[in-house]
Amino acid sequence: MTPTIEEQKNPSEHMLEGLTYGNWTEAEKLALSCRILAKEGHSETLAGQVTVRQPDGSFLTTPLAYAFGEVRAGHVMRIDDSLRVLEGRGVPNPAVRFHLWVYRRRPDVNCVMHTHPPYVSALSMTGQPLQIAHMDATPFFDDCAFLAEWPGLPIADVEGEIISAALGSKRCVLLANHGFLAATSSIEESLYMSVLSERAARNQLIAHGAYGKLKLVDPALAKESHDFLLQPSIVNASFAMFARQILQEQP
Repeated sequence: MTPTIEEQKNPSEHMLEGLTYGNWTEAEKLALSCRILAKEGHSETLAGQVTVRQPDGSFLTTPLAYAFGEVRAGHVMRIDDSLRVLEGRGVPNPAVRFHLWVYRRRPDVNCVMHTHPPYVSALSMTGQPLQIAHMDATPFFDDCAFLAEWPGLPIADVEGEIISAALGSKRCVLLANHGFLAATSSIEESLYMSVLSERAARNQLIAHGAYGKLKLVDPALAKESHDFLLQPSIVNASFAMFARQILQEQP
């Protein structure tokens, strides 16, 4: 029997059972995320941080002055909500302070990634939000907030209040004159959204430069695509793919 269009758009759990997700610890996934971000151009300077909430209320992060591409699982440190080091060596990036505001407002968030990749940074300089004009940008449909004014270096509480308020209940926020932040329930999802953000910003800038305006995706179709591409099975399989690629390049 030929499956209906609806069935074709919604693959069964059986079809997704064959996806490979990997078997890494939280520290290993954090380190892999940093290395993937570096490969994707998210680590040009010391700017950018990754934090992961732990069940006991502490957070995993990486030491200040380590580029994303350098990070290995052994570098991962555990800190409390006052940025005191509980395990590991080094000092945390002081900008991690604004992550804590996100965690306080959003009990559903377990991983925050913040980076300044080139195309996201360029888009942030235009004063324009991320537009949903391509299938690959649909994971951001109605899920990427926009902070239109830069509040200054995010190392004090006031910037944390502003950024977390701008994020609201969404997964992501584009920060004008600054960069991108993903705040989701898992390392895999935050990494997935961070990688896609730079590619979406790149495509938007190229298309706008070539034609001057964008043809946006129909909202109903964008919502359908958003929901499909953010299924945990798709997100986790994508993370595993990125991880395998970086491990093949850097055993």
